Amino acid sequence: MQTHVVPVGFDYDRLIAPLVRDQLDVDRVILLEGAVGSEANVEYSRNLSRKLEQDFRNLLGATTERVVLADVYDYDAAFEQAYDLINSELDAGREVWVNVSAMPRPVSFAFATAAHSVMVEREEDREKIHTYYTAPEKYLETELAEELHEQVDLLEDLREETDDERVTERLESARELLSEFDERGTTIGAKRIDDGHIVELPVASFSNVKPFEEFILFKLGEDGEFDSVSELAEALSRELNEEYTDSFRSKVIYNVDRLGPGGKGYIEQEEHGKSYRTRLSRIGELWVRAHADGETRTE
Repeated sequence: MQTHVVPVGFDYDRLIAPLVRDQLDVDRVILLEGAVGSEANVEYSRNLSRKLEQDFRNLLGATTERVVLADVYDYDAAFEQAYDLINSELDAGREVWVNVSAMPRPVSFAFATAAHSVMVEREEDREKIHTYYTAPEKYLETELAEELHEQVDLLEDLREETDDERVTERLESARELLSEFDERGTTIGAKRIDDGHIVELPVASFSNVKPFEEFILFKLGEDGEFDSVSELAEALSRELNEEYTDSFRSKVIYNVDRLGPGGKGYIEQEEHGKSYRTRLSRIGELWVRAHADGETRTE
């Protein structure tokens, strides 16, 4: 049984044509729809999703499900959604194929990285997880621009023969659009996202985490930064109802080191006097977020 996870952007052929042409067995398809952007962009993507839903059924006989991504620029949320989705499909005994050809880059990277992270954690299922990309045979943007150039020449001829203001308006609008295309390419500007214009795409390759390490990560996820490892150890001992001893403190220090920059990279520390402020790294935050539903919290 194969499940194909397909983020839907503004492409159609790249999402279904290779599966039809290569005659792949596709049993189930999950179509991911973005819900952020202009009303026209969102509606266009939804129309493509509806068409894909119908054609996956008719051409490949696959069952389909449409899932909404609330924010296509929220990498962490997309990663969490991808991680849960891939694990659920594997738990159901299915192979998972993730198509990263379309959708905004944060979603594609999040799903590809989540697939890799699950692959690292579930070695026994490594052969059941695949990510793939399809290159287009051609791009339509340049052909549209060439066609628009031809339309400009036609409108210029028409303007000499008529006083119709609509011809003048369309001519000026076409010239302005072509000027922007020639100067800037297919996109304009840099969209502001949250507090800046950059979405960091961390490389998350999860490692197997032992129970006590897991306990530390969830504690940092709940309480945030600790001023020192000793303060973290005291908080852990209280939660475990265990006596705070030098031995217990050493155990925490050892495991924090294993989770730190020289180890699994889930914890980062900043020197503060004779102590080290201890908090989750960006990858650590992703790990906690992705594993929160399956939290065990055992020693």
